[in-house]
Amino acid sequence: MQNADRITGGFFLVFGIVLYLAVIPNNVSDMEGGWILPTTIPNASALIMALCGGVLVVKPTVQDIHSPTEFMRAGFFFALLCLGLWAMSYVGFVYAGPAIALVLMGLIGERRPVWIVTSVVLLPAAIWFLVAVILERSLP
Repeated sequence: MQNADRITGGFFLVFGIVLYLAVIPNNVSDMEGGWILPTTIPNASALIMALCGGVLVVKPTVQDIHSPTEFMRAGFFFALLCLGLWAMSYVGFVYAGPAIALVLMGLIGERRPVWIVTSVVLLPAAIWFLVAVILERSLP
């Protein structure tokens, strides 16, 4: 299993570097307005991806074999996220984002009010503020 981690890490290391050096510079155009360059977030994401891939190559994780039930539960969470993204295209981020967060928090069994309020109210508001106000980009 450690070889699988090293192969995966190597893929993300190379993929992040290719994104940073070739894909982003050739496909992200300059935009007027705003004080953050359009390449800032994609470049940072590519570098973080490459860094994490490199760490996985050097230090693979210890693997446990998971039950089919856990894989089915992960698939269910993925399907819910896809449904939430689909809903976001119709009602927008402002309504769908908190709803997705609330459903997922309930499904994982989170009952602490501070965490629920943070995940359902504060994080979507912070995302909206960062993207719409600071970066001056539109959200769905």
